[in-house]
Amino acid sequence: MSNPLAGLFKARQKETARPALYAQGMRLCGEYLAAWGDPATPRHTRLARAIGVYAASLDTPSADPFDALLKVGERALEAGGDGGLGLALGMAETSTRIRQRSRGAWRLRGLALDGLGRGDEALECYERHLTLLQDIEPGQEVVRRVDTLRRRRACLEAAAAVFPRAGSSLRELLGQPTAVAAPEFAAFVQARVAAHGAGDPAVRRLLTLYGTYRRLVERAAVSDPLLDGTTPIGVGGLRGLIEGRAVCLVPDADDVAGSSLGTEIDRYDLVVRCDSFRLRAQDTGERTDLHAVSLRGGAPWDGPSWTQPAGIRLVFGDPAARWRRATRQRLVPGAQEHVGDASLRRPLTDPALLGEDGWETATTTAFTVLRLLDFLDVSPRLDLIGFGLPGRLRPREAEWVMDHATHVDDSKMRIALR
Repeated sequence: MSNPLAGLFKARQKETARPALYAQGMRLCGEYLAAWGDPATPRHTRLARAIGVYAASLDTPSADPFDALLKVGERALEAGGDGGLGLALGMAETSTRIRQRSRGAWRLRGLALDGLGRGDEALECYERHLTLLQDIEPGQEVVRRVDTLRRRRACLEAAAAVFPRAGSSLRELLGQPTAVAAPEFAAFVQARVAAHGAGDPAVRRLLTLYGTYRRLVERAAVSDPLLDGTTPIGVGGLRGLIEGRAVCLVPDADDVAGSSLGTEIDRYDLVVRCDSFRLRAQDTGERTDLHAVSLRGGAPWDGPSWTQPAGIRLVFGDPAARWRRATRQRLVPGAQEHVGDASLRRPLTDPALLGEDGWETATTTAFTVLRLLDFLDVSPRLDLIGFGLPGRLRPREAEWVMDHATHVDDSKMRIALR
């Protein structure tokens, strides 16, 4: 026979534990404020204000401090950084202990874990949040994050299956934080490229999976990732678009002025241009099949929009946050069919692609895209037109080009690498 007082006893235990949990939340806030040495920003000011409201609610008998506790967690999430995310997670864990069926608490816990790169734990919290919603329409933010984490995990699982014997090391990454998994995945890909070559079908499949994984690390999955149907592509996608096509790389109009090479340039299957350029049909040709651009300066997102029509647009830049902001602000709807994703934003230094040491921190755009196309090694013809003049490439870049050139035709300003 059940004890009719058991439920009441448990309820009283929970009521007794709540003040201690709220006090624990306040201690976390105090520890965060004590360690906070950065200058005040609007987000930190909002967080400090939320902590003040929370502290006041603890001394008001009629107040329910739970909502104030959640608000501190949300403001900490906005503040970001390891400290902000750590505080957000601490407040979320406290919230879920106080109210185990709080939808907002499980959502906050998932977002904090997600921000800290603990994807598997975040996925569990998101799923708990979605379960508690029942008939309520879930927020698109959580739906996107769940899809992102599931697809990211699927990439690792599929990559492990491509090389079954060596893939055990990737399977061990499935429960690891992104900060651990991402560089280990890159090292695994680099080792397979070195061992089998970039042209190996299994390596190509692996590079495609790595590109998708990197994109999902950099940006949440969405149904239409970019503007007006623009399709993001990784290494595998770029290779497929240029495979078997004759390629030429052409500088700005002034570099080939008076050459009358326009008709010959347009005969190539794929014409590549870089950064800002002007077209002069007689000298430069009229097509732009691939446009490569490098982000420069402290605020590259403030540059002019990329309005020149192009089949493919590759944007090179680092760090990731500036690259993301610049691509979001400068891409124009309908101006390109494909755009390079995060896996193509720094091809020379990415250890899973070229990973070459010794180049300047900012190589010319022309050399970066040329080296990438040469590495992919799927074009039967790869020519530079108008790059023989001094200053078009940096000295070490020009030296590399001449070392790899198979033919030089000064009369047509052409350097052939195939």
